[in-house]
Amino acid sequence: MEGGTPSTKVLKRAVIICAVMTAVFLLLIIRIFLIQTLKFDEYEQKVIDQISQESKVSADRGEIYDTNGVLLATNITTYRLLIDPASISRLSKSDGVDYAQIIASGISSIEELELTYDDIIKQASYTRYRDRTLKRHVSEEHADLVREFLEESGLDDKGLVYLQATSKRYYPYDELASHVLGFCGSDGTGLYGLEYQFNDYMKGEDGKYVTARDSFGNEMPYEYESYIPAVDGYNITTTIDVFIQAELEEQLKTAYIESGGKNRATGIDMDVNTGAILAMAVYPDFDLNDPWELNEDCKSELSSSGYAEGSEEYTSLEQSLLLETWSNKAVTEVYMPGSTFKIITAAMAYDENLVKENEHFNCPGYYVVSGQKIHCHKVQGHGSLTFAQGIQQSCNPVLMMMGLRVGQTKFYDYFRNFGYLEKTGIDLPGEGISIFYDENNFKELDLAVSSFGQNFKISAIQHITAISAVANGGNLVTPHLIKEVTDDKGNVIYSYENETKRQVVSENTCTTISQILQEGVATDGGAKNAYVPGYRIAAKTGTSEKKDEVSEDYEKYVCSTVAYAPADDPQLAAIILVDEPTKGVLYGSVVAAPYVGNLMAEILPYYGVEAVYTDEELEKLALTTPSLEFWGVEVAKTFAETEGFEVEIVGDGKYVLSQTPAAGSKVEPDSAKIIFYTTNESAAQKKKVKVPNLLDMTAVAANGTLASYGLNIKISGTKNYMSVTGAVVVEQY
Repeated sequence: MEGGTPSTKVLKRAVIICAVMTAVFLLLIIRIFLIQTLKFDEYEQKVIDQISQESKVSADRGEIYDTNGVLLATNITTYRLLIDPASISRLSKSDGVDYAQIIASGISSIEELELTYDDIIKQASYTRYRDRTLKRHVSEEHADLVREFLEESGLDDKGLVYLQATSKRYYPYDELASHVLGFCGSDGTGLYGLEYQFNDYMKGEDGKYVTARDSFGNEMPYEYESYIPAVDGYNITTTIDVFIQAELEEQLKTAYIESGGKNRATGIDMDVNTGAILAMAVYPDFDLNDPWELNEDCKSELSSSGYAEGSEEYTSLEQSLLLETWSNKAVTEVYMPGSTFKIITAAMAYDENLVKENEHFNCPGYYVVSGQKIHCHKVQGHGSLTFAQGIQQSCNPVLMMMGLRVGQTKFYDYFRNFGYLEKTGIDLPGEGISIFYDENNFKELDLAVSSFGQNFKISAIQHITAISAVANGGNLVTPHLIKEVTDDKGNVIYSYENETKRQVVSENTCTTISQILQEGVATDGGAKNAYVPGYRIAAKTGTSEKKDEVSEDYEKYVCSTVAYAPADDPQLAAIILVDEPTKGVLYGSVVAAPYVGNLMAEILPYYGVEAVYTDEELEKLALTTPSLEFWGVEVAKTFAETEGFEVEIVGDGKYVLSQTPAAGSKVEPDSAKIIFYTTNESAAQKKKVKVPNLLDMTAVAANGTLASYGLNIKISGTKNYMSVTGAVVVEQY
């Protein structure tokens, strides 16, 4: 009824509506309260994220040095070339200019960048994004070309194209120590070698720069704008010595090429007392600055595979070759050591007092164990020989007899104590583990064959570590490559402390073994090709047949040599191993021993070990001056140089009037020089001069003085007078 009281139904409806509205209002108030109080930080951060742009500030990766501070791995500045598609789109609309087309045309015209017009246009089309990368690792030179284009086109201050400074890993020596250092991926993370193993130390912590922007992308002042600096990574100093590393790589390469190796070669040089790895290499190597490029050997194998480029088989083989190339053969792979292991068997026998110094054995060319005839490498046999001769001549029967004397249980214990059943703990990734018999199933026949290094596999790093234990007096040390870790201020973060795991054999045993090995090298032992005049080298060669890998093209062998020196005070140990040589005589004595000798000849003087020549060595080393008087100058010069002499010519005559030193004189190779005094008369007479007083002069000074007078000289007395500073003239006539 008009003007009457509302009905009950209407009142109820009004109450419900009011209640609902009140509830909604209360919920809104509660929501606002929560947003402004309890969840303030969360929503504040969302607002900040919407109006701010975060740019990463990359940390510099730590550098790697050799033991003497030579830089092995560093960083160089490169640039990431990027565009801002959102700003390009917005500014193009506001200015009525197609900036995407201008940018694409200009940058694609810089041929060095190898970017196409279409690719740049495609990236510019992603207008929802503020950052699209056109190219990474742009060099400074190429970045300058981009800057020139931006300046000439008036785009340098538009904020559309950016060059962001980044860091790229760089290795100054390219291939040197490639398998030790390893390399990094495109994101700067270590992928192999020390770069991988110590990535957490070297990677550092990236910083960031946060800027506030309005809805149009323009920077604006904002209280939350901040800069968090990057923290650079730590630097690593290794035990590697660049000089020794280069020498090892040179010898390894030569050994591999000259023997026609098919399955890579590896070598290690180690300080026997500390376990410091002075050099470690694998050949063929690869370029650290371009690790994804196959080396020439792998390219040849890939091209001769018969697979079509781009096919699944081709790509699979290519990846397989890359992975094989990168793997560190010295650490990751295992092989049969062959006769080089006889050093260890001999050490066991001497340590257990199971053999007498002058005890004789008979080698008929074989030895019967458990009813099986096992042959010696010398099929006709060595006949009667002492145990020392058995080692030096690498006689299998003699070493089998010793192995059997040691017995299965003790042999196994020694094998374990020498570290062959465990990883060495070297600070490199992917260390392989040996393949040996189960302790509960190690039979007499297995023992006999194991005693001369066959039918089991160990890694090169395991073997050189065990050999070093024999060299250093019986202590098993831990091989390592890291010397210390430091920050940019030189503060030491970590320093390696030498670790001796255990005493394996006695010092007397080691002294005896060293004498036997050194005598074998110095005389007619199997390792005589490792001989170096003036140095006492202890060495053993080995040749093992890869019976588990059959090839129709050639027999597969591993040829190797281990050595340490000086034998009377060992400092350095080395191993060179060539896998599957195919040329020449396939024995470790030929394939590896000469190159170990060459290596020792170069690095021992460098390491501070002085040569000490015996009289016999000096006699062999000395050169005898030929008689060249009245020869034609050119003919005499050629002949003298062929004989190993340096030649100096005084005068411009056609004939040699006289020479110094006189014919028949003995001179050392390092100072082998002949001075020719010339004349145009073939029968000219020598000019008379007054002989100077030479008493109390050094031999070197006397030689130089007489040479300046044109006189010949003959020195009697000290044989190596040119290198002995104490040699003086006591009488002349």
